[in-house]
Amino acid sequence: MSEEGSGKQVTVGHYPEPVPISAYGNGGFRFASMSHQGGLLVLPDGVHSWSPTAAENVTVQDFAPVFALAEQIEFFIFGTGERQIFPSEEIRAAFNAHQMGLEVMDTGAALRTFNILLAENRRVAGAFIAVL
Repeated sequence: MSEEGSGKQVTVGHYPEPVPISAYGNGGFRFASMSHQGGLLVLPDGVHSWSPTAAENVTVQDFAPVFALAEQIEFFIFGTGERQIFPSEEIRAAFNAHQMGLEVMDTGAALRTFNILLAENRRVAGAFIAVL
């Protein structure tokens, strides 16, 4: 993540609070006057770099940080890239085991939904695959 005068203490790959995502495309995202190349994981403790580059390759282990904070999350949104791709049964079962709903959308729709829920002060989190 590269900082553009946000005034926040930013560490590599982490922004310290959940914030709206203002733009996406060209392989990355913009938020809080910053830009980031690659995927994002937005959790109650902030915005994190997320390594998966294709929804088809995401594993249960990629969601481990989400499950660690499951009690703090009301809605979880998974943006799967340019098109909606449903995750494996194993991933869906892991969300069920943690008593978490999983909403799956293309990344654009996922970001719009995430931003609305965040603005409503809902306990929302999300994982977003970057779109080229």
